[in-house]
Amino acid sequence: MSSRPEVPAGGAPSRAGLRGRRALVTGGAGFIGSHLVDALAADGAAVRVVDDLSSGHRENLSSAGGAIEFVQGDIRSLDTVKRACAGVELVFHLAAVGSVPRSMKDPATTLAVNVGGTANVLAAARDAGVARVVYASSSSVYGDSETMPKKEGDEGRPLSPYALSKRMNEELADVFARCYGMELIGLRYFNVFGPRQDPDGPYAAVVPRFFAACLRGEGPVVYGDGEQSRDFTFVADAVRANLLAAAAPVSACGRAYNIAGGRRVTLKELAAAVLETVGRGTPPRYEAPRPGDIRHSLADLSRARSELGYEATVGLSAGLRTALEHYRARAVEDRQHPVPARPS
Repeated sequence: MSSRPEVPAGGAPSRAGLRGRRALVTGGAGFIGSHLVDALAADGAAVRVVDDLSSGHRENLSSAGGAIEFVQGDIRSLDTVKRACAGVELVFHLAAVGSVPRSMKDPATTLAVNVGGTANVLAAARDAGVARVVYASSSSVYGDSETMPKKEGDEGRPLSPYALSKRMNEELADVFARCYGMELIGLRYFNVFGPRQDPDGPYAAVVPRFFAACLRGEGPVVYGDGEQSRDFTFVADAVRANLLAAAAPVSACGRAYNIAGGRRVTLKELAAAVLETVGRGTPPRYEAPRPGDIRHSLADLSRARSELGYEATVGLSAGLRTALEHYRARAVEDRQHPVPARPS
């Protein structure tokens, strides 16, 4: 456990001087994207969102106010992305098919959306004269590299189609930067968690899965022996990284940066922390490891610190407490407004 002092998990997003600027957020109705939309709107930016709602939700945008322009569409459509990029100065590209297990089951869709869709976003941004694109990458690009902590430049071979898609995104960005002189910054997220992260479905991430199990009074399911470790990042820190990247000097462009909490937590420790935070549940259940999962992950943040001014500010405990408030409120809402059963 880190000795770093914690701040309230609402975070204090860095002001990026965005008032009056026009920004597009792809995947803006999703988990990280909707929090970014909130921050951009609060900073006075004119925000447009494009999302196909395959995993995002319109209600995630309710707290940003009525000034958000919403375009429902798929980034695999170049025409859709061109319309979305028209007249904007900044693009924050977060739309993707997430989840390593999902990519193992359906690699074609993962690659089509994550690689083909990203090519569309970059091409549309180029044609629209967008000033800068900040795009989402992933810690999965480190693949089978055993170097710890994970440092930019020490990437291994991808362990899943999802990891490959994110590696290819970085290669695309490099080509577009060199060929067209575009300002592009990638953010390699390490296990982002927090409010609005979906706990449902077979591809839910580990933190919302653990919360869902404990709130039902059950034991969280751990795939593997529980000794595998991750570097968890609260969503407010991921959002602040985007704002910092948007405001960073031109010299910071053309690279991808680790964005993380900066400490290792085993899944056994995470399960114990969630159980303690919720105050109910049973001990974890252990099942077979999932193919494509990495063993250990810890970010070296020195490049993000020196080039972007990034520093994680929300510790795991504070982040889990804030996430719990969301999941409890969601559970109450679900009980008050249950989804009607489908006719048999």
